[in-house]
Amino acid sequence: MNISRYIQVISDEGQLLARAAEQAGPDAKVPTCPDWEVRDLLRHTGMVHRWAAAFLTERRTEFRLGGELPELDGAALLDWFRAGHAALVDTLTTAPPDVTCWTFLPAPSPLAFWARRQANETTVHRIDAESARGGPPSPVAADLAVDGIEELLLGFHAREKSRVRSDVPRVLRVRATDPADERVWTVRLSEGPPVTERGATAPADCEISGPAARLYPALWNRLPLPAVSGDHSLAALWQEKSAIVMR
Repeated sequence: MNISRYIQVISDEGQLLARAAEQAGPDAKVPTCPDWEVRDLLRHTGMVHRWAAAFLTERRTEFRLGGELPELDGAALLDWFRAGHAALVDTLTTAPPDVTCWTFLPAPSPLAFWARRQANETTVHRIDAESARGGPPSPVAADLAVDGIEELLLGFHAREKSRVRSDVPRVLRVRATDPADERVWTVRLSEGPPVTERGATAPADCEISGPAARLYPALWNRLPLPAVSGDHSLAALWQEKSAIVMR
């Protein structure tokens, strides 16, 4: 996926998120994030959009915490969310390709990093908003789903922060079964951070499989895992330990 595609995803997914949040109402519980109501989801995602945009607009080269969550609610909170979302899209669209700022995962450029990160951030939280609204969820495009799986496995869980660890070396396979574009990842688990390789590079103790659009929200712990074979304890380990700490 290129930067313009990521920006289009952010634009589309943010609009879907706001629409689902409006339909659900601020008091609605978010089943995919049991501690949240819709107002918490809007406050969090709106803050993250502003936090991300600030690194680009202010050329921040060091980590800074996000801003305070607003006390707004109801229609005013939705307006605040939409304004921050639109500002993020505009910031990414107009930022120079060689902009320099802080990032926290490998990427071709800071602009590519923030576009990718916010595309996946916004999509995952759109799934949250639609879970609060109920009804059929909007589909996730296959290219975005594969990208989100790769960001998770090759980015977030390559860091020291990952808690997906095993006292005994084990191998977890992740397989996207899309007929036109099957993808496979091999995740080596040990006492250190997971090491993920593209392809079936080692015999697996457990395999998680399904269409990319189903694997994506499942690996981000938004839906049940589509299919598990082999040692189910490794799939349970993933579900228990894979929650993301952003920095």
